[in-house]
Amino acid sequence: MEALFISKLRPLLDAVAAQMELYVPRRVGKHYVYGRYDSRSDSPVQPNDIRACTTVKEFLFPAREQVAAYPKPTEPQAVKPFAVFGLKECDLRSLVILDKVFADGDFKDPLYLARREKMFIISSDCADVGESCFCGLFKGQGFTTSGFDINVSVIKDGFIVEAGAQKGRNFIERNMKIFGDVPDTLLAERDQARAQIKNQLERKTGELGLGESIRDIVEDSLESDVYDIEAQSCVECQACTRVCPTCHCFYLYDTKQQDYYAKMKIWDSCMRFSYAMVAGGENPNRILGDRLKHRLMHKFVHFLDRYGIEMCVGCGRCIDADAGGIDIRDVLKRLSEESKGTSEAKVAK
Repeated sequence: MEALFISKLRPLLDAVAAQMELYVPRRVGKHYVYGRYDSRSDSPVQPNDIRACTTVKEFLFPAREQVAAYPKPTEPQAVKPFAVFGLKECDLRSLVILDKVFADGDFKDPLYLARREKMFIISSDCADVGESCFCGLFKGQGFTTSGFDINVSVIKDGFIVEAGAQKGRNFIERNMKIFGDVPDTLLAERDQARAQIKNQLERKTGELGLGESIRDIVEDSLESDVYDIEAQSCVECQACTRVCPTCHCFYLYDTKQQDYYAKMKIWDSCMRFSYAMVAGGENPNRILGDRLKHRLMHKFVHFLDRYGIEMCVGCGRCIDADAGGIDIRDVLKRLSEESKGTSEAKVAK
């Protein structure tokens, strides 16, 4: 990929916003959320040092949307081109997971596909490691070399911009006047910053001390009491699944509008009491601990078996959002310690 240099970010964002809707991260307290970019505003825009609270899922898979109407069918609204700036490596890996569900195989979601095709991805390198980040467990390194249209890396005197797909190359070719060449010294500076973040993530991963594969840890934990113990503080807020960039469960319901009936699609959550309820009122996951177990089994075992990748990117959003204070890293660590203890006991016998 050919690298280019730009001294200020605004000319790049203005060029994107002139062609499509652009969403950029804004700092709110300790966190980042996405908002519409206004080229007329004087408010400074800087790359978010870690991933935003807002997930890329929200741009492609809305929390609530109409999917059908009766008696007169309605065509979905045309999707306008849009761009999202500041997506991180974990965000791009979550797109791979969502694509497996909504864009691959025999059954494809046309609404998801329409948004995905119109999306212009502007990723950026991580400049810090958040307290809740644990992407290192899934070979996260804080920067990406694929999955984006253009990527932005912050350096001391500006930004390095690279194209990763044809849409990105086309954009750069149309706007070459705002870019300059990149000296080798600046590339070295970027590579050094990337290496530092990668080392930080590797240290955090090592501190967890899980050892064996997460799949084996979770699959061997079906009879564990850890889930019931950890779920004692759960308040069933469902925030862990709402902010997760890869959770994709939804349900359909009918509603009456003024002169027609609409079928709506709305996010669901496996942590909700009635999620697994069937006719007659039976519920295999009535207990909170069973719901927590189901959540981890889906992420680390079932999805992996079906699609070949784990359904977790280690972004840590669930840790930040969980009102009950449940930390998925602590759950995995306790399960790992229990598994090691069981194995050692068997060896001792």
